[in-house]
Amino acid sequence: MKNIFLLIACTSLLFSCDSNAQKKSKEEQFPIQKTEAQWKKELSAEQFNVLRKAGTERPFSSPLNDIKEAGTFLCAACENPLYLTKNKFKSGTGWPSFDQPIKGGVFFSTDNKLGYTRNEVLCANCGGHIGHVFDDGPKETTGKRYCMNGDAMVFVPNKQ
Repeated sequence: MKNIFLLIACTSLLFSCDSNAQKKSKEEQFPIQKTEAQWKKELSAEQFNVLRKAGTERPFSSPLNDIKEAGTFLCAACENPLYLTKNKFKSGTGWPSFDQPIKGGVFFSTDNKLGYTRNEVLCANCGGHIGHVFDDGPKETTGKRYCMNGDAMVFVPNKQ
């Protein structure tokens, strides 16, 4: 009798862990939901490739690499604030790099596209792929390097 009770308890526990929240795809976890056709219409080809297809722009190709002016880097798809200039640093990698995001601005996932696991950074609002985070950033701050695609962001300078 104890074994039957234990079997029923374990079975119900397994089914209770099978909730709708766990069935959601990565994309369904974000407040902004659009079809691929809508994204294609709203984004440039380069932005669509990076943000929606997890592409990577060529290193040293983004004008955002050279920005030093105070301001905010926003998601190019939904204008969600992602990074501040004060957290930007020159990494020498060819992509805009930051030591930390704006709190609540990004969502973390993983990808295995290169045959090993990397920590992927997505916009917390629309789920757009922005880049990856690595543990080789400035030791004097966070030690993190948020290596972002310039095509995934727009820059808005602070108002004077």
